[in-house]
Amino acid sequence: MIRRTLETLSFDNTYARLPQAFYARLNPTPFSAPPHLVHANPAAAELIKLDPEQCARPEFAALFGGSALAPGMEPLAMLYSGHQFGVYVPQLGDGRAILLGEATNGRGERWDLHLKGAGMTPFSRDGDGRAVLRSTIREYLCCAAMQGLGIATTQALCLVGSDDKVYREQIETGAMLVRMAPSHVRFGSFEIFYYRKQHEHVRALADYVIEQHFPHLREVGDKYARFFGEVVERTAKLIAQWQAVGWAHGVMNTDNMSILGLTLDYGPFGFMDDYDPGFICNHSDHNGRYAFDQQPYIGLWNLSCLAQALLPLAEKEVLKAGLDTYTPRFEREYLQRMRAKLGFAEEKPEDDDLIRDFLGLLQGSHADYTIVFRELGTFSTAEGASNDRLREHFLNPDRFDGWAVRYRERLRNECSRDDERCDRMNRVNPQYVLRNYLAQTAIEKAQHKDFSEIDRLFTLLQDPFTDQPGMEAYALPPPNWGKHLSVSCSS
Repeated sequence: MIRRTLETLSFDNTYARLPQAFYARLNPTPFSAPPHLVHANPAAAELIKLDPEQCARPEFAALFGGSALAPGMEPLAMLYSGHQFGVYVPQLGDGRAILLGEATNGRGERWDLHLKGAGMTPFSRDGDGRAVLRSTIREYLCCAAMQGLGIATTQALCLVGSDDKVYREQIETGAMLVRMAPSHVRFGSFEIFYYRKQHEHVRALADYVIEQHFPHLREVGDKYARFFGEVVERTAKLIAQWQAVGWAHGVMNTDNMSILGLTLDYGPFGFMDDYDPGFICNHSDHNGRYAFDQQPYIGLWNLSCLAQALLPLAEKEVLKAGLDTYTPRFEREYLQRMRAKLGFAEEKPEDDDLIRDFLGLLQGSHADYTIVFRELGTFSTAEGASNDRLREHFLNPDRFDGWAVRYRERLRNECSRDDERCDRMNRVNPQYVLRNYLAQTAIEKAQHKDFSEIDRLFTLLQDPFTDQPGMEAYALPPPNWGKHLSVSCSS
């Protein structure tokens, strides 16, 4: 495969062909001093046919640190609105991010390159348009973590740092992150034109998204209703993936919901340590609207907002029928993933109760979600086996023993073999996740220009299901200082 250099890298911007009402054209605001590369993602570079060796060049940091433009880039800030914590906000938009353009690879796939922390835009409101090193490290690493877990996500091409000072809760250094996705269109991209009664723009945006990303619907008579149905399906699958791995987004506003069913806008996210269905990862979420166990419902609520915005294009009852498929689809996806986590190769009527009761045991014992599910792969179905390593995770081992009798019988009923089941379970129960304290450790080192922990975590998280020699400490529960780290929307 012929790879591009920085000199041969070229762009287009189909979003810029939409009417001017959809965006504001402007260039990134460069840092006051030349930026430096913190980390680059070779796999993401390959997606746009860019030779990964180009990432080491100073010109790379200049291009993706807002100081230069490549041919074909037409930078713009995207306009949208959205429901934030359940309240409609009439205008939002890219307040600190700029869509640079689209790069196409050898398979004809288009990738948006979106520069976060690129400076003020007309949609910045009271913000400064910048991102800080802390928040960009968290997003960069979590993109890698989600990719490694097989969860639909935006990707990160690179992280570029600077010595410019940015004020959040304290003075921090600024940074820029280039995130990649086939599209950065959100539910809120449709909402703004619906509520402005600019229904012709709702149609134009729907036609654009279908043309670019749902081409099989181009000539279908009921294409808008079927488009919505596919968004419902993708969203249900995405949130089932989040729930199964124990991950909370933290800010599931409609402007943070991807029309393609991607995990979008990493802020105060969190992987659960101790299993707690009411886990709130965002300390700004005082009422727990976006708690872990609320995410499936919020997915439905957000889709209902999208359905409302599509009313000019499709009949209400047809959209409602599409919306009604969400809950059964989510439940089917979630149950399928949880069966796999427990090692079941077949479907049985008692599975739902077994899963629910096991989660109840985890909750009652404040047991670590990731560690115990990984440990469950070692469960022995042999007669008289004590499974002592597993029992140690539970405050009331007798209750676990009662569940284990049912679990053993369930496994035997499908003639499960322990070694084969363990291999299957280890392919869906990760050994490593991006715990908040791990990200915090990388952040603190990076603030002293030591980027080694970013590189170590980035490599580790790309293969989270495989035991990696010398990395045992990364699979342990968090230390006491790392259990209740405060993470806010500015994170």
